[in-house]
Amino acid sequence: MGSLVGERDGITRSVSETPPNHYAVTIQLFSLLSKNAEKYESAEFEAGGYKWKLILHPNGNKNKNVSDHISLYLAMADASSIRPGWEVSAVFRLFLLDQNKDNYLVVQDSQGKQRRFHRLKPEWGFDQFIPIKVFTDASNGYLVDDTCVLGAEVFVSKERSTGKGECLHMIEDPRCFKHVWKIENFSKLASEYYDSKEFTAAGYKWKMQLYPKGIDSGTGNHLSLYLVLADLTSLTPASKIYVDYTLRIQDQEKAADLSAKKNHWFSASSRESGWAKFLPLSFFLLPANGCLVKDVCFFEAEVTIRGIASTL
Repeated sequence: MGSLVGERDGITRSVSETPPNHYAVTIQLFSLLSKNAEKYESAEFEAGGYKWKLILHPNGNKNKNVSDHISLYLAMADASSIRPGWEVSAVFRLFLLDQNKDNYLVVQDSQGKQRRFHRLKPEWGFDQFIPIKVFTDASNGYLVDDTCVLGAEVFVSKERSTGKGECLHMIEDPRCFKHVWKIENFSKLASEYYDSKEFTAAGYKWKMQLYPKGIDSGTGNHLSLYLVLADLTSLTPASKIYVDYTLRIQDQEKAADLSAKKNHWFSASSRESGWAKFLPLSFFLLPANGCLVKDVCFFEAEVTIRGIASTL
């Protein structure tokens, strides 16, 4: 064991007679865990006003290409509970019981270094907590009768605001959402504009908005058609949603739909996008063109969300 104790690569390993203050995990039949699971997450425990958990990789953290070592980490149990733009600084120590000597191997960052836990980095610890060869040698006392005991102490030193910021998350292989809007008795529409029923795309609510006699540059001679972000309750002032969308009017006679495509950053201050001159009324009203048949028309929206920017 003497070779383990000391300071190396910014990590201090020492021996303590005192058990961990905040949490301990006893693992029985460790060999079965090692054979059947890449990692194990403990239950939540509280320290310093926050909830934490231990994360154990019995064969090393494969995401970091760790081999021949056990990896052990401390993580915030619910990082989303940290207020946006805030971080929690903590000093922590991870424990491993030597069952032969009834004391603990204690692993911590050298010189009591603080680690900053926040939404983007909720987990800190040690890729090479202990060599598997040392751990599994029963003469060292860490794994006896296929049982081991791990533990943690967490001391929150401060929390602070990191200031304003945002995170942009681009979406790989996004799904395309479609919604069809049927309008009957078009000739009797008397209001300035009409909204479709709301529909959901990627967790956000949308609607189409039609001005049957046009608006702005399309007033009196065009249909005006827009895509509108319908519900702003899920957005902060800094939130933005990058959307590819297509608005279409179905050709009921020839199946040759008329459409227009655009992309737009939707936000609380820019919640609609579309065309004041979507389609000339003279074309739309002509029965031979198939847009308006028996005073009925169909509009369609295709919405693909490609990125979301949100406040940190």
